[in-house]
Amino acid sequence: MNYVNLGPKSGALLFNSLKDKNSIILAANPRIVLVSKGIFQAARDMDAALIVEIARSECDLEGGYTGINPAEFSRRTNETAVEVGFDIWALHADHIGIKKGTPEDIEGTRELVSGQIDAGFTSFAIDASHLFNFQGGDLREELADNINATTEIGRHIEEKMAGRGYGLEVEVGEIGREDESGRVLTSPEEGVTFITALNENGIKPHVLAIANGSAHGNTYDAGGNLVEQVSIDIQRTMAVAKALRDHNLNVRIAQHGITGTPRDLIHNHFPHGDIVKGNVATFYQNLVWDLFKVYEPELYSDIWNWTLENYREQAKGKADNEVFGKFSKFAIKQFFDRIYGVDEDTKQAITALAYAETLVFLKAFNAGGTAQIVRDFMR
Repeated sequence: MNYVNLGPKSGALLFNSLKDKNSIILAANPRIVLVSKGIFQAARDMDAALIVEIARSECDLEGGYTGINPAEFSRRTNETAVEVGFDIWALHADHIGIKKGTPEDIEGTRELVSGQIDAGFTSFAIDASHLFNFQGGDLREELADNINATTEIGRHIEEKMAGRGYGLEVEVGEIGREDESGRVLTSPEEGVTFITALNENGIKPHVLAIANGSAHGNTYDAGGNLVEQVSIDIQRTMAVAKALRDHNLNVRIAQHGITGTPRDLIHNHFPHGDIVKGNVATFYQNLVWDLFKVYEPELYSDIWNWTLENYREQAKGKADNEVFGKFSKFAIKQFFDRIYGVDEDTKQAITALAYAETLVFLKAFNAGGTAQIVRDFMR
């Protein structure tokens, strides 16, 4: 019997083998880990390469707002992979945010990354996109703080990984940032300038997250009603990807903020291959909350009431459902024991629903069979 390694693979392996294959790798964020089994089952049954990711705010050395630290998240995810029996997946540290760029901020980020590497993460997303000098004389000056912070943490990852392969994502243009004209979009020139500067510093990312009209989490209209997100600028995304290729920069696009995007739009209109990584996070949280309404109504009611009591003041003028949609993620840690202690039939329903919904994402991403492409690339 041949031994199959079910541990996480290098993100570089997935990105390099699939970067021009007319498909998108699903980067699923199970901030409520109960959804993980269904996600892995869907990836196995469609033989689709998978990235499992979690962000700094959700999962830091103190547990973030999910109550799970990197070592625990890695342990639970590895156990699920073994239970399901799926081998082609990477463990990705998403949004390693650097908000201030101060020495203390950088040192704290180093400590987090070291903990993630010790926990077995195989891919990393450095996000210093908040560091932008609006008074800069040219693009290079405007991006200098982002470039410097990304370089510093990128070199730390390289040193700590000690020759092991890993995936690297970087970010230019803060996702969801708006000015008086609306969402601020990353230009092709901005993408090229950023990646060129990083390459000159010895940092070689595989994927670039850009501001292309998406926003993280749920999207609401003026009345506070949850709506589809159709704001992603596909033409701008393709233009950035083309500029990167034209300058011989070996980088593809990571699409953030897919929650709420119609999956027929993804299937029919997204530039698969230009976009090689697609992040889906809040969608899976919403799935759990919606299921709790029926399976765990008392728990759902308590989560609802706690969220409104604690965050209504912070979101004055917003409808209750919008307050809940934007802030209920902070209830995960508060109700940790009750969420993970739900009845077995609730867990089975979560698994079944996560499985079905992930199948639809994988189909929309044209991801079926991509795991075998990765296996062939490994030979």
